[in-house]
Amino acid sequence: MDNHNKTFTLIDGTFSVEDADQILTALLNYKIDYHNREDFSKHVRFNRDIEHSKKRIQELTATKEAVKNLIAETESNKFNLVINSTITVRLEEA
Repeated sequence: MDNHNKTFTLIDGTFSVEDADQILTALLNYKIDYHNREDFSKHVRFNRDIEHSKKRIQELTATKEAVKNLIAETESNKFNLVINSTITVRLEEA
């Protein structure tokens, strides 16, 4: 493959406060749930170290709280939220 980096647009739009809250909360909850499931699975099946997932859960939980605070501030000011999110996938030899 020529280029080992691929970029994809995940979110690109202007959203009402309610829609932005739903989108961002669902995304963050999914990531937190993923790490919780991954922790449990790795620990039970392989007795693997789960510190990375624990750290990510803390980071994602803090981000979720910051987003909730932003949403709370925004609701009283009647703004829309412009959300742009891209992901970059890099191919790496195993």
